[in-house]
Amino acid sequence: MVSVTPELRSPSSALPMDHHNHPVVIPPMPDYNGRILAYTATAVIIVTGALQGAFEQWLLWLVAGALTWPHVAHALTRRTFLQHSPRIRHKMLIFDCMVGGAFIGCIGLVAIPSVSVVLMLMFSCLIVGGIRQWFLGSIFMAAAIAASVAIVGPSESLESPLLTSILAICATGLYICLTAYYSHQQAQALMLAKTQIQNQREQSIALSHKLSKYLSPQVWQSIFTGERDVRLETQRKKLAVFFSDIKGFTELSEEMEPEALTELLNHYFNEMSEVALKYGGTIDKFVGDSIMVFFGDPTSRGQREDAFACVSMAVEMRKHMKIMRQKWRSQGIKTPLQIRMGISTGYTTVGNFGAENRMDYTIIGKEVNLASRLESLAEPGEILISYETFSLIKDKIMCRDKGEITVKGFGKPVPIYEVVDFRRDMGPHRSFLEHEHNGFAMYLDSDKVTEKEREAILAALEDAADRLRQEEGAS
Repeated sequence: MVSVTPELRSPSSALPMDHHNHPVVIPPMPDYNGRILAYTATAVIIVTGALQGAFEQWLLWLVAGALTWPHVAHALTRRTFLQHSPRIRHKMLIFDCMVGGAFIGCIGLVAIPSVSVVLMLMFSCLIVGGIRQWFLGSIFMAAAIAASVAIVGPSESLESPLLTSILAICATGLYICLTAYYSHQQAQALMLAKTQIQNQREQSIALSHKLSKYLSPQVWQSIFTGERDVRLETQRKKLAVFFSDIKGFTELSEEMEPEALTELLNHYFNEMSEVALKYGGTIDKFVGDSIMVFFGDPTSRGQREDAFACVSMAVEMRKHMKIMRQKWRSQGIKTPLQIRMGISTGYTTVGNFGAENRMDYTIIGKEVNLASRLESLAEPGEILISYETFSLIKDKIMCRDKGEITVKGFGKPVPIYEVVDFRRDMGPHRSFLEHEHNGFAMYLDSDKVTEKEREAILAALEDAADRLRQEEGAS
């Protein structure tokens, strides 16, 4: 009478794999096979009922139709224009409900065969289309039953012979069990596919996090969120460009073993990178002991804020370097490592450079060259900035005029300035204090000290002061 079970038609590349990495074939019960099973069961009910006198003899003519219709339906839905019709499976199932309703009316509502056909129809509706399909199928089936009963009339007895009832129940049970088995197989395959998709998703996330180590977080985020395409393209933008390197690193490399030098350099890069990311900088590259960072792409807070963030980052790097230098000295590194920094602000070309199969996200332009030149001219611990950078940050950061320099690519001398400190940290209310002598080093950033740490620091300073007074008295 009817059978439409859900079919999964996925390309082989989307099929789940077993533990041998072979595709797991999902065994659907096609509409064609299910319809043959249901209509064959109905034909058996017709023949048995007619031979036992439960149905009219003319119903035997329906056997040919029951055995032929599944093939006709298959040809209509696969080899004619109907194959392109939307929701064709659902429409064919509605037609099956109408045929089933007409059959129930023709047998005069004989109880058990009628219930058997209804169960097969409703089970198929629920599997294929859920409650909506079941509701529509019930309406059309009820209408067909009412119409056929009005024409043929109900049977004198609603009871059917024992053999007819047994065959009807067995045929219905066989159909439901086979359909449920295939549905169970599909559910298992779907669960396996879901598990494998989840595993692949977790692997992809883990891989993306590994790959993110090779990209600046801002660039990685813009790529994986779809904001930026991975293709060769550039644009002109006004950026703040930062360069730094370590003064004295060459001499240190001659004194230290390569392993210890590598550990020191990685520690330095890690600390400086955290400072850069704190202020929103895009880390371009590490070259030897040099760091290149720029502000304004792929995200920007405006030219003034980008320039201020860049210079603020440089100031904090300088302060943080003093703390790191103290730690290195305690580890036996006596060479006083200091960084020098240069910052320039202006229009550069930013984007993906290289080849289609290997590209690099970076910037080029004369402002990059200027920042590099400023870094090379800076004294240890000094931050040199261009005039345009100075004009954007001078209201918040104290700077000192350092004259002019001649730079290739610029038509006239470029005024440069030295960054002194934040204006808010100048004078008696400054938050950062430092004192460094032989046998003594102190670096205090009061803004970062918690109440609990404040008590410990005061106790340590009092102990140090008492010790110095005792030694002074003894001398």
